[in-house]
Amino acid sequence: MSLNAPQLEAVNTLSGPLLVLAGAGTGKTRVITFRIANLITHGIAPDRILGVTFTNKAANEMQVRLKELLPRRKRPSSKNGKKQKPRQPSISTFHSLCVRILRRHIEQLGYPARFAIYNRGDQESLARSVLREINVPDNMLAPSQLLFWVSKWKCKSMNPSQAINDSDTDQAHLAAIGYDRYQRALRNNGCVDFDDLLLLTEQLFKQNEDICERESARFDHLLIDEYQDTNTSQYRIVKAMTAKHRNLCVVGDDDQSIYGWRGAEVEHILSFQQDWPDAKVIRLEENYRSTGSIVDSANQLIKFNKLRHDKVLRSGRPGGPQPAIFQFPNETQEAAETVYSIRRRLQEPGREPRDFAILFRTNEQPRPFETELRKANLPYVLVGGMSFFDRKEVKDVLSFLRMVEGSPDEVSVLRVINTPPRGVGKKSVESLLNYAITQKQSLWDVVTGHVARPNLPPATIKGLNRLSSIIQDVRDAGQNQSLVDTTRNLIQATNYRSELERIYSDNDERESRWSVVEQIVNALGEFEQSTDNPQLTDFLDRLVLGDQEVDDEKEKQLKKNAIALMTMHSAKGLEFPEVYIVGLEEGILPHHRSLLDDEAGVDEERRLCYVGVTRAEERLTLSMALTRRKWGKPRDTIPSRFLYELTGKADHPNYLKKRGQT
Repeated sequence: MSLNAPQLEAVNTLSGPLLVLAGAGTGKTRVITFRIANLITHGIAPDRILGVTFTNKAANEMQVRLKELLPRRKRPSSKNGKKQKPRQPSISTFHSLCVRILRRHIEQLGYPARFAIYNRGDQESLARSVLREINVPDNMLAPSQLLFWVSKWKCKSMNPSQAINDSDTDQAHLAAIGYDRYQRALRNNGCVDFDDLLLLTEQLFKQNEDICERESARFDHLLIDEYQDTNTSQYRIVKAMTAKHRNLCVVGDDDQSIYGWRGAEVEHILSFQQDWPDAKVIRLEENYRSTGSIVDSANQLIKFNKLRHDKVLRSGRPGGPQPAIFQFPNETQEAAETVYSIRRRLQEPGREPRDFAILFRTNEQPRPFETELRKANLPYVLVGGMSFFDRKEVKDVLSFLRMVEGSPDEVSVLRVINTPPRGVGKKSVESLLNYAITQKQSLWDVVTGHVARPNLPPATIKGLNRLSSIIQDVRDAGQNQSLVDTTRNLIQATNYRSELERIYSDNDERESRWSVVEQIVNALGEFEQSTDNPQLTDFLDRLVLGDQEVDDEKEKQLKKNAIALMTMHSAKGLEFPEVYIVGLEEGILPHHRSLLDDEAGVDEERRLCYVGVTRAEERLTLSMALTRRKWGKPRDTIPSRFLYELTGKADHPNYLKKRGQT
């Protein structure tokens, strides 16, 4: 396949700063690999070329394509006559590059050359130790919360002293103190964490000009993929490594910058020409992925972002059906009709389950779609996340419900016996379990005291009595309540929200997890509404049976040929013949957090929607629910502003009112 004119221009621009604005589906990976091959053809030694990506998958894909492009070269002989491996371009992730640099020079920063890289478990152990040292209890700052703050500051290239100045809450101030201790402990242990790989490389270059020059001199050309996703440290490392030779080619798309929440700054690609005034800018605007109708809708949407490079996608596949938009009475009907539509489309010749994707904004949305896909016996896989039924909070709440239902299994009891913490330690749990086994009694009967208990500390007995009392009270009240009200009562009585606050440091993650708990209540509401004599036992049985069926099916056929359910963040870089984007409502897409932010927050949400739209190759379906359950009760929704923008109806009174323009 030949290159089009802009692609060819990018491939043939062999020196100086170059910005390649590669719109969705315009062949950016092809341009990068062809450009590297062309540099080699024009005499640049392969090992003088460095290509940097964000994922190992992208790096591997680039290496495979390069092997296909480059002619097989003779293996050079060394002085002793042995054949050497031909020199190759260096293709790696940012983190892999930084590891190699730090292995050579980290001693300049006071770390041993043989430093270890901590994984998440190591980090949590260290964070726990640090918090003990500064006498901070878990209810003020949990280890996971400390790590959240530390990662946030490191992504912004901030050291502990800067973090202290940045702290505007009591928790943030404690975290900044913890950050200082945490970082010193890492250093004393001769270790770094994942974020340090970038931060310390940036620090190394800043403090040691000679090292920066030596590392920069290893390469004559640097190519960066997905430049719009760079954070502060990555941006500074790139500038430092290219300041002398200035042969920097960055490829990216500001319209697909969707990772602001993890430190990416779209300003880096927007201000590239300010950083490099003599930069050449080439726009790749011919989309080879999507039909003209889909591309036109994407253009209609993204033009509402004011801070962006001026470009308009053009489809290489004119025509195609117009994107369909549906409004459904509620989220249950939205899921049912979406699955019915896919089922009907699968009857078309040549269509396979892998051709379909259902995209959503938040991780708690797929539950009704999973339910409907199970009913229809259609293969599906939740990409980039776990099944709704595999989530910790789902398993916890269902374990509590089994206690209320009256016959909890041992796994359920063990799961929540000290969740949230109520003074029942590991040793006491072991004693209870061993006693139940030797006495041939159910663990739940021993826990509740319906049979004799072993000798236990007073605090443990108090905690067990409290748990038993809560379950009995909820069970008694449930005689005159709906299942929804009983479950809401249970969640409140157990103070389950405190468990999420204890474990999850990030407020956004906490709210996302809490929304999953809400989804269980919503599922119960739907069950009650659709069943003549709804019983908790039947509800729990239905969930268990459905979960076993889908697991068996996944083992047989879903691994590769399955309908994909995923967030739009997870869908980045993928494509499907048919895409369904669901939940296009204010507060979901755009997400309610972005509505509290300045315009930049909504702009990122619009880019996220744009990414979703441009995943579709042939058919795109957009949908919303007119009502959505909130804690088991239906609530009216507001159509997403993006629906008006996509369809060219931004002059609609409802849209103008929403934007505060009337």
